[in-house]
Amino acid sequence: MAIKNVGVIGCGLMGSGIVQVAAQAGYSVLFVEASDELVTRGLGRLRDTLEGLVARGKLDARAKDDTLGRIAGTPRLEDLKASDLVIEAMTENQALKNETFAKLDRICPAHTLLASNTSSCNVTALAAATRRPGQVVGMHFFNPVPLMKLVEVVRTILTDEAAARAATEFVRAVGKVPVQAKDATAFIVNRLLVPYLLDAIRVYEGGLASLEDIDQAMKLGCGYPMGPFTLLDLVGLDTTMYVAEVMFEEFREARYAPPPLLKRMVMAGRLGRKTGRGFYTYDAK
Repeated sequence: MAIKNVGVIGCGLMGSGIVQVAAQAGYSVLFVEASDELVTRGLGRLRDTLEGLVARGKLDARAKDDTLGRIAGTPRLEDLKASDLVIEAMTENQALKNETFAKLDRICPAHTLLASNTSSCNVTALAAATRRPGQVVGMHFFNPVPLMKLVEVVRTILTDEAAARAATEFVRAVGKVPVQAKDATAFIVNRLLVPYLLDAIRVYEGGLASLEDIDQAMKLGCGYPMGPFTLLDLVGLDTTMYVAEVMFEEFREARYAPPPLLKRMVMAGRLGRKTGRGFYTYDAK
């Protein structure tokens, strides 16, 4: 299946990154946002990002203009009717995603591949919401999308081999490295990463060491680029807790349960970098 026209639902942090890498790879990209105002904001964000790359010498001006020329936005889901591939990058809400995939199934032509950028939702449920379950896959990009090389290509027990192959080829075409995963909660990376982050919080809760020393120990002792608390603040404590709760609901194993401190920090609005305070405090700069 030849993919030429790509649709992306959502132009927030993840969606805009997916739009950018697809357009830079030569695809025509149409993204959907909830209103004309959010469409304008999304286009502005993409323009600023590409202009920043030009200013830093990482992209030439002509390539920037060509990339922007391949991007358009709309507030109407129906405008995705010409897409060969649609990648959903909405908030992590299973019911909303199921409803959206059912709508896409009615809107898009029979050949269209439907993908979700979900990190924790049930891809099989998304497939079951359509009349084309064989053409539904997970396509989990990582943040920040333009920099992170990995994409988890997630197959359900319903996914056709041709659909998985097309998704994998697209991932390579946009300059990413695909890994194959089955549709099981949290896939590969989060299944291994989240328990590590939760254990770090428990170690700190237990008074074994300071935040700084735990971060330093994991950086220098394991060669990680950042410690667990720096990473938690970057990912967002609310996001981490949500994924942990989904994993605990699925597996009922204590290691996936959010620690009390994590719950209380989320209640207090200390979500990490995005709120200016998490385990560490961040100034506006």
